[in-house]
Amino acid sequence: MDSIEQIVNEYQSLNLHNVLDHERFNQYAIVHHSSSIEGSTLTENETRLLLEEGVTPSGKPLEHSLMVKDHYDALLFVLDAASKKVKPDIDFIKSINAKVMRSTGSVYQTVFGEIDASKGLFRKGNVSAGGSYFVNFEKVESYTNEFARSLQENLAKADTINDQLTLSFSAHFDLVSIHPFYDGNGRTSRLMMNFIQAYYQLPLAIVYKEDKAAYFSALQEARKEENTDPFNDFMQQQYQKFLLNEMKQYKQDMSKSLLTQKKKNKGKGFSLFY
Repeated sequence: MDSIEQIVNEYQSLNLHNVLDHERFNQYAIVHHSSSIEGSTLTENETRLLLEEGVTPSGKPLEHSLMVKDHYDALLFVLDAASKKVKPDIDFIKSINAKVMRSTGSVYQTVFGEIDASKGLFRKGNVSAGGSYFVNFEKVESYTNEFARSLQENLAKADTINDQLTLSFSAHFDLVSIHPFYDGNGRTSRLMMNFIQAYYQLPLAIVYKEDKAAYFSALQEARKEENTDPFNDFMQQQYQKFLLNEMKQYKQDMSKSLLTQKKKNKGKGFSLFY
């Protein structure tokens, strides 16, 4: 098996960003899989139609369509920020979550007053998910500030593809483990991962919906062992899966295109007409 750096270099050598609509359809796939992990029932084709033509699928909860649209807007936001080398400070993290939860965020009643989850506000209560308990709400702001400070520092240090990917995967793990918001933590953390990858002009990672159980298991194992290796290993596998699938599909499509062209040109000699 080639190293992740070799696979990335091979992928980039194909210049898929010059292929018509490739990046756009890749973005749709990211949104589809990430939203599906959080409960969206839209198919990949329904996701594409919604984002391209505004067609809301019948028989599906409106909330799922809103989730998908907001996720797409948030993805475009982080990609634009990465192209401008925006500093990923605490306000930037809140902005990602606010965009993710813009249409579906609930209002939570707390002893500190109402917390509108659509505004990117930190939670004011303790939360658990899947048997995991997250950082005490009183420590959320200090932990998230430290996360942002460390990320900014490490962005300037990571100078190899492997280091850059490891930073993106670790940031994903750290932010979702802090769980700073009432909702949208998974999507926000995956978008932060994509921001870092785009910052370095790397292909964007997808966490596949069919691997949801393994994804959660890797998160839990890393927390239990207090070691990010299980999660980083899982994300490396997801990243390789995406890149290898994309390259395989591209090469198959190019082979079919060449074969079709040869059949069209068979027997024509050098004439433009016969």
